Parts: sequence; C-alpha cells; structure tokens
Amino acid sequence: MKKILIAAVFASFAISTVYADTVRMGTEGAYMPYNGIDDNGQFIGFEIDLGNELCKRANLDCAWVKNDWDSIIPNLKGGNYDTIIAGMSITEERMKEIDFTRPYTMPDPSTYVTLSGASVNLKSGVIAAQTGTIQASYIVDSGATLVEFATPDETIAAVRNGEADAVLADDAFLKPFVEESGGELSFAGDSVFIGGGVGMGIRKSDSSLKDKFNSAINSMCDDGSLNSLITEWEISETFPDCK
Repeated sequence: MKKILIAAVFASFAISTVYADTVRMGTEGAYMPYNGIDDNGQFIGFEIDLGNELCKRANLDCAWVKNDWDSIIPNLKGGNYDTIIAGMSITEERMKEIDFTRPYTMPDPSTYVTLSGASVNLKSGVIAAQTGTIQASYIVDSGATLVEFATPDETIAAVRNGEADAVLADDAFLKPFVEESGGELSFAGDSVFIGGGVGMGIRKSDSSLKDKFNSAINSMCDDGSLNSLITEWEISETFPDCK
C-alpha cells in the first residue's frame, strides 16, 4: 500500500511539474494584425510572435489556445488557459477580475468606418463595436446608440448591411478593410484615443508567472526587439516606455 501511495504522490508531482512548465496562451485569433489564424489553421500576428519570444526568454514551454473574446476573461479565471494575450487594454474594470503584466504596447487610435458617401452623425447614430471592448464603452459614453457583436468581422458586416451607421475599432484592424473595399468603406470623423496600455492578462493567483513575463517584456524593451516587432506588424508608433 505504501508503495502505491508513494507512486501516486510521485505521479501527481510529475503532472504538476509539467503543468507548471507549460503555459497555455489564450488569444482570440480574429483581430489582425494583433492575432489571427492563417489559411493553414496556424496562429499568426504581432502577439503570436511576441508571445513566442516572451516564452523563449522566460524559459517556458508555451501552447496557444483559441478562445472567443466574449468569454476570454471567464475562461482564464476558469483555468482553460494561463494567460490572455489578445490586444487587451488594461482597465480598472478588468483589473477587478484579473491581473496584468506591464504593458507591451499602447492601443492604436480608434477610428470610425462608414459606407463611403454616407452622412452619419457619430455622436447620435448607431455605432457597431465588438462586445466587451473599450470601444463599446466609449460609444455608450458618447451618447450614440451602441450595437454589439461577438466578433470584429461582424461589426464590419453590420455597416455593410445597414444594421449600423459606422463601426468603431482599432485603426490597425480597420485599415485593411477600408483599403480592400474598393471604395465601399471610408474612415469618418476624428481618431479617438481611449484605453490604457495593452498587457497580458493573468490570474491574480499567478504572481510568479506575471513576474516571469514582466522580466521578459523588460528584456525585449531593453534590447529594442519589442519596438522592432511593433514596427514590423504596423501596430502603432513605437512604444514610448521602451525608448
């Protein structure tokens, strides 16, 4: 019996050690250039390259997990993965639920996109945004009517089919849609600067993991590789905290 108990304890220790060394990285996989999935089903984007490099520098074995945006925080807390790296701005509301690493970039300016030639009042019209984003909160505060969608692509479709007068999202996300629309879509109004820095979401209980990623982010700041990656993926201007 003692041998069986010792074996069970050893097996439990081995499992927990493997778990501790393998970090599951939760991302949406639907918000390029931050994160996406290519035609071969592979994760791509700024945050994928960033996350892989951070794991390398932190000596962690990491695996990517796709999760829809509207459940991305609950499923982190529920243990489906160990981090969120999905273009998530650090806000007071989110910090009530989870912890964050230091920022690794600032959010892009948010911009409005409408059908070309449409006359839209951005302060009183119907504006689309993805559920649970900083843009959705901004629209509510602006006095416009918010219509929310689970995925970012659905917000674009809402403008095209007349469900919404405009969409508000990160400029880096919207720009390819405008450029590839053949003149159907246009930017409207002024850019909006909302949200704090973008960081990795981590459970409040995982302070050691947070420290490891903070050290890795600092390392990439110090040697210039973080800003090089930001420039490569055309996310925004270089991150001022790394200058």
